[in-house]
Amino acid sequence: MKEKVSKKFQEIYGSGAVMFASPGRINLIGEHTDYNGGFVFPGAVDKGIVAAIKLNGTDKVRAYALDLEESSEFGLNEEDKPAESWARYIFGVCREVQKRGGKIGGFDTVFAGDVPLGAGMSSSAALESTYAFALNDLYSLGIDKFELAKIGQSTEHNYCGVNCGIMDQFASVFGKKGNLIRLDCRSLEYAYFPFDPKGYKLVLLDSRVKHELVGSPYNDRRASCERVAKMLGQEFLRGATMEQLDAIKDKISEEDYKRARYVIGEEKRVLDVCDALEKGDYETVGKRMYETHWGMSKDYEVSCEELDFLAEVAEACGVTGSRIMGGGFGGCTINLVKDELYDNFIATAKKRFNEKYGHEPKVYEVVISDGSRRLE
Repeated sequence: MKEKVSKKFQEIYGSGAVMFASPGRINLIGEHTDYNGGFVFPGAVDKGIVAAIKLNGTDKVRAYALDLEESSEFGLNEEDKPAESWARYIFGVCREVQKRGGKIGGFDTVFAGDVPLGAGMSSSAALESTYAFALNDLYSLGIDKFELAKIGQSTEHNYCGVNCGIMDQFASVFGKKGNLIRLDCRSLEYAYFPFDPKGYKLVLLDSRVKHELVGSPYNDRRASCERVAKMLGQEFLRGATMEQLDAIKDKISEEDYKRARYVIGEEKRVLDVCDALEKGDYETVGKRMYETHWGMSKDYEVSCEELDFLAEVAEACGVTGSRIMGGGFGGCTINLVKDELYDNFIATAKKRFNEKYGHEPKVYEVVISDGSRRLE
């Protein structure tokens, strides 16, 4: 991909570009915990965005999206917001850098990506991180990594209309090969944990279904969690115990009880997985992944029939761990599979899913890799 991007840049803008890359991410466990002040456990992957960038001495950005074969040109003032939705990510990053006092000018750029779209691997965060990291590097702005992640998050909020948490951009910037990152969403403290499962593969099965979300299921679930936290006298559900929840069971709705039960269980599962990884105990990791899946399906009710089916096929094939990855209602399962079971699992999942739903799931093997970087 690097060669392809570099070649296209030379064709359009000439020589002298510097190359940068940022990865997409997976989240092994810790779903719907971020807005509850809990832990998430992401890692950067070996798929992402690569960009060629050269400062052009003007106050204009000229950008070319290689995958879409579209170009955009825009200035750096608030009123210069480009029409193309993909260009708004780059524009937003420029504006957020300027808001933090970063003095930048125009540049020429070509970018491409191999993060599968719609698979919940955060291609948008990879795009934002690439440009935040690149501008910081090229203009020697001295912005720290945390602020680079926040620039990406603010871009989503202010220029792309997505009120996301910090996890995706954080994982893209801070990723480290062979490690997952436990991020405390309340304090923003983080720690690396070794993830190098010898004899296992990590693979995503993309159901290729996205269910229309009628109403606002995310906001409803968030409101449930907030109501229970308030009943417990807390700002977030973080740190609440099942004993505390059971003590107020008759004062809250059955639905709110189930939502909170999932979140309290998920907080403990993340910590269990961290302990297990330090011992190289991938069987426990896998068990907790299944528990998360069925918690999201039965208690949090954000799964769908197709994802439950994929988790059941995984279990039947002896897969160590499998669960929905991401917000739910479609998308992917993430699977931890022993090498010797891998081929049979993939073949069986494709065949059985196709028989039931009329199409095969897409298969993406992922390797845990480094975060945002300059490519030499």
